Amino acid sequence: MKKITLGLLVALAFACQEEKPENITFKGNADNIEDGTSVYLSQLGEGGQPQPVDTITVEKGNFEIDLPEVEFETLNILRIDGARGNIIFINENEPITATIYKDSLRSSEIKGGDSNQLFNEYVSEIKKVRSEMQKMVAEYQKNNPNIRQNPEIMQEIQEKQKELQEKNTDKFKEMVSAHPNSLVSVLILSDMINAKSLSTKEVQELYDGLSNEVKKTSIAKNVDESLTKAGATAVGSKAPNFSAPTPEGNKLSLKEAMGKVTIIDFWASWCKPCRIENPNVVKLYNKYHDKGLNILGVSLDKNGQKDKWLKAIEDDGLTWQHVSNLQYWRGPVAQMYNISSIPATFILDESGTIVAKDLRGDALEAKIAEMLP
Repeated sequence: MKKITLGLLVALAFACQEEKPENITFKGNADNIEDGTSVYLSQLGEGGQPQPVDTITVEKGNFEIDLPEVEFETLNILRIDGARGNIIFINENEPITATIYKDSLRSSEIKGGDSNQLFNEYVSEIKKVRSEMQKMVAEYQKNNPNIRQNPEIMQEIQEKQKELQEKNTDKFKEMVSAHPNSLVSVLILSDMINAKSLSTKEVQELYDGLSNEVKKTSIAKNVDESLTKAGATAVGSKAPNFSAPTPEGNKLSLKEAMGKVTIIDFWASWCKPCRIENPNVVKLYNKYHDKGLNILGVSLDKNGQKDKWLKAIEDDGLTWQHVSNLQYWRGPVAQMYNISSIPATFILDESGTIVAKDLRGDALEAKIAEMLP
């Protein structure tokens, strides 16, 4: 009979532990939520769609959910009946505890695991900057009741907001660089792409530094796809040609609308920042059009609201050429240029190469003056 050694017993013990791991749970303290209230757990799946995982109920002011064991971190969403919003957390095969605030689910306190701690830090930084911006705007409004009618003050506010965002972005870059194996890092990069807080090249460099495990996630694949798409309209790339309907119903292409210097201006009649910026663009156009500046306005107005688009063109004195598919954010030109916020501008040289993006006010005029002395 073969002798069983101490080493073999230890190996068998570990093998048993691996076959039957302890349950990983999400324990929520919900004193302010009525017993019997349903709590729904979903996991973000392929295509960004939530996939139901479990449903439980609150009992004696608490609830507990068994989390599925995962090969790598997953993004999860917790929803509670009768409460607005949701709770987002990372399943990283670590137990999680939470204090739930029914009136403000997103302010609930989540504890458990390094990635959840990183996610909390990230959200806190966002809230901090948002609060600083709100205080700053409130102070301006206090001293200038008609603030939205004053382009100079609006530009000053935008510049200060940009400074705050740049400081914020530096912190987020450090987070991503320091945590290449965390799902949170790819969430940060996704937000950076949407906010356009970094150039495509900078985001690509950060993405390249992520671990292979992170890059296999559906969220990372979406980021990679967005980067590929953004690369087509990055500074230094040839602007993709397109055609779209003019106000008269004819088709006009970018190639037909180009001058020595061309600005593609994405805007909409419903976009207040766009309408505030329009007087600056009108002055710029009047000053440099004779030297070779052309502008092609691409409107993201909605279906059935052509009249509002045309009225905005007339009211704001936008005498350059315009096109729109009247499909809101889903317009093919907006999709082609990866537009997620407006106003958005692309400055092209005579060959159609993108030389700058999203410049406004003095910065935009300085660039045009450099190109058309």
